[in-house]
Amino acid sequence: MTQKRATARDVAQAAGVSKWTVMRAFTPGASIADDKKERILEAAATLNYTPNLLARSLAKNLTHQVAVFVDDFANPQKLPYLEALTTRLQAEGIVTMLININKHFDHVGAVINADQRQVDAIVLFGTAFRNETLMDKRLGRITLPLYVLARDSQIDGVPAVVCDAQLALTEIVNHLHQRGYRRPGFMSGAHVLSTALRRQHYFREFWTQHGVSEIAEMSADRYSHEAGAYAIRAYLDVTPAEERIDVLMCENDILALGAMDAIRGTYGLRVPEDIAVVGFDNFELGGTPAYGLTTYEQPIDRMVDEVVGMVMGRRTAESIMLPGRLIVRTSA
Repeated sequence: MTQKRATARDVAQAAGVSKWTVMRAFTPGASIADDKKERILEAAATLNYTPNLLARSLAKNLTHQVAVFVDDFANPQKLPYLEALTTRLQAEGIVTMLININKHFDHVGAVINADQRQVDAIVLFGTAFRNETLMDKRLGRITLPLYVLARDSQIDGVPAVVCDAQLALTEIVNHLHQRGYRRPGFMSGAHVLSTALRRQHYFREFWTQHGVSEIAEMSADRYSHEAGAYAIRAYLDVTPAEERIDVLMCENDILALGAMDAIRGTYGLRVPEDIAVVGFDNFELGGTPAYGLTTYEQPIDRMVDEVVGMVMGRRTAESIMLPGRLIVRTSA
């Protein structure tokens, strides 16, 4: 048997006040006489009453819920972002609704679902959400605020908070060129996600500025250790030793770690003596002595602060690019 939940009306009757006075008693900073508040809190304790936040939110046309779309769970670097994002939102009194975008549940279905639950906004975290999706007839007149985190926005009018890829790749390529590398290769992730990062674009552009036009390109089907290892093996299996790259830039650290393990374990080559490796993200495992991965660290805390500021209306909703920092270790 379940006990009926006490309501604000029940507390009001027990305390001899109105329902609205009860609501003020549980609203921080609201004006209410001390004796009334004390009487209300005693009645609430007796009835085991707690405020219904959902009902209160709906009355204000706000649910204090934000939907976060993620479509790349193979990448463990997502976790630090999600931890920071949910921590900041919870500190603002916002509940995070995590929605898994996959082959069974696409972006359109996710937007419809989030809208039906009356979330206040949607954060597109590392998802390949495109402008044409907004034209889908199933969306009707949905006008939920959208924000993109950690990836360039490909949607007109939707702001993105990203690490400055142009600055990052300038620093990375300059570092590699100064170290004497001249036969670069680039390993990208899934095409629809990779395009929005623009790291490969700038890698190619800046090597061309250094007089290097031939760049070996490898593609992993997803951001995972296994995919990184598979992509470099596919390249090394068909490339003669004298024609191989001398440095590999991977689109993120997870691909880089997989590539390093395959280079050293499967082929017995040395890193960086035979092939140097660079990643992107500064994933914790990459900094261990087993890898010593040279990488580029994104300013996660600042990026999350900016997007939460936009969600809360404290910052202008506009795209922002923030600088990260190059971390040089032993792999390149």
